[in-house]
Amino acid sequence: MAGTEVFRGKWALVTGASAGIGAELARQLAGHGAKLILTARRRDRLDALAAELAARGTETRIFAADLNNPQAPQQIYDATEAAGIPVDILINNAGLGQYGVFHASPIEQEMSQVQVNCEAVVRISRLFVPRMVERRRGWVLIVASTASFQPIPYLTTYAATKVFDRFFALGLAEEVARFGVKVTALCPGATESEFFDVAGARAFKRRVQPTSKVAATALAALARGKRLVIPHPTGRFTALMVRFVPVKMITRVIEKAARPK
Repeated sequence: MAGTEVFRGKWALVTGASAGIGAELARQLAGHGAKLILTARRRDRLDALAAELAARGTETRIFAADLNNPQAPQQIYDATEAAGIPVDILINNAGLGQYGVFHASPIEQEMSQVQVNCEAVVRISRLFVPRMVERRRGWVLIVASTASFQPIPYLTTYAATKVFDRFFALGLAEEVARFGVKVTALCPGATESEFFDVAGARAFKRRVQPTSKVAATALAALARGKRLVIPHPTGRFTALMVRFVPVKMITRVIEKAARPK
């Protein structure tokens, strides 16, 4: 069974690489001998991470881009093509959420989640996966969420987008398996990152796990072609529980616990 040594010498593109799981995935890919293309909105953070990786001997390129812009995936792809870089590892990590009452939230917040979490994932995958199919090798990691296993009131749009991500990854995995391309859906669960603070979702910040554990588990699963990985024990329990407990009951419990004060 393949180990993470398969990443050595390959170019990996990591979206949302400026912090959290994305930055740690980049660090660990570098540790496995991969070369990195880092992309995110915050150029200063990309510069700092690139300098850190370069000091360890990793060949690194950066491309600042905001995936809220529908043109950003094409711009990223064009930059790699112009540089003659074959992307064999695609890490679709960029994403965002927003905690709050749906009917009172700004529509821009809701649509931004759909744009970054869904549309950008599809666009960037559609650009890079065909080349992987041509080369008969490739690895695609799509960061979904344990929120994809049941509706989450007050993170309503976020949870719905992550259902899309998980199903998109699983369907794509079956399509491209015969071409030697592996696709993994990562459902991290609560993880040390900026997500809860940025999304205003501190009510869901319980029993967080280190990003190092999540990244290591995800890359090991990706290397061996595992199609779904849930690093957090609570997440694995949730994925099992929803098979037996009515979704309406779970949703009602979550709504009472998460309702804004």
